[in-house]
Amino acid sequence: MLEKPILTGEKIILRPITVDDAQAMFASLADAESMRLTGTQQTFTLAQVQQHCQRVAQADDRVDYAITLPSDSTYLGEVVLNDIDWTNRSASFRIALASEKLFGQGYGTEATRLIVDFGFRTLKLHRIELEVYDFNPRAQHVYEKVGFVREGVRRDALLWNGRYQNAILMSILEAEYNQLIQATN
Repeated sequence: MLEKPILTGEKIILRPITVDDAQAMFASLADAESMRLTGTQQTFTLAQVQQHCQRVAQADDRVDYAITLPSDSTYLGEVVLNDIDWTNRSASFRIALASEKLFGQGYGTEATRLIVDFGFRTLKLHRIELEVYDFNPRAQHVYEKVGFVREGVRRDALLWNGRYQNAILMSILEAEYNQLIQATN
């Protein structure tokens, strides 16, 4: 089974998601702004969320972490490397904070940095990629700050409230990450 250690930052702690997170994760699905920013349109039952949490806790092709505070292990959101392709050493990245009230506090930036570091240093990935919708410039800025590079656009990839939205493709490569680390040391 894929080892998923606790990742500690200055503001947050990332711990593997467990089935105990299902209730908080389910509650986060009611946050309209978080759902818009992630392009989540489907609805889920608590039982489906519980099954998801159980499945990802045991998966070998993904690492799903709950974003928590050092003083409180309550689920504040999640950060994920999924679709891990061990042959090509690549993975997809996604993040979601549980509530709009958590935005702007640096939790997403630190969670992104921690999981990218884990992906390159521990999982030995070569490439981490993501998609972000064009109506989310705050997230685009965070990803660029962490080192992701814009690669292209999937035009009209999401139909949201009657309007099509573009998905911006971004990635960071192992060598780019290593250069960033060397520049900050």
